[in-house]
Amino acid sequence: MKKKIGILYSTVDGQTLKICEKISKKLEVKGHNSDLIEISSFNKTVLDYSTLIIGASVRYGKHNKKVTQFIQKNKGNLEQIKTAFFSVNLVARKSDKNTHESNPYVVKYFKKIKWKPQIIDVFAGRLDYDLYPFFDRLMIKLIMKITNGPTKSDKPIEYTDWKRVDEFAKKICQN
Repeated sequence: MKKKIGILYSTVDGQTLKICEKISKKLEVKGHNSDLIEISSFNKTVLDYSTLIIGASVRYGKHNKKVTQFIQKNKGNLEQIKTAFFSVNLVARKSDKNTHESNPYVVKYFKKIKWKPQIIDVFAGRLDYDLYPFFDRLMIKLIMKITNGPTKSDKPIEYTDWKRVDEFAKKICQN
């Protein structure tokens, strides 16, 4: 059965959008219609969709407050349809922090918002020091130093596991 799927996202550097685009293409190949919408531009009702996916990036340890506000405002309707959530963060590059049960940002987030979608995942992001403004570059380098990550790179480092993104999209298509 063909589903109408909404994909809402919040992104800082574009990786979450890139992941959403990949998911949308996978869904369309499986015969589903999907709308890809930046979360602050969403002007429909949640119940217009049989499934709603929310993708949110983390910056400085937090998901965008617009994502939290959207979930809080629509929690009742979200509980009436199939929902999925994924977080994009660089901590997820580590194998011991790349599940929703082990990623500290996701664990903390779901305790805070008291909502649980049926499908949850975490994807590592992309590290591109040339893309960041000076202050962000310094802060991210400090965080990387503390977490034993790379503090220098001549080119962007793609940490996203695209096979895992494909698996996430497959779960969405299942009943």
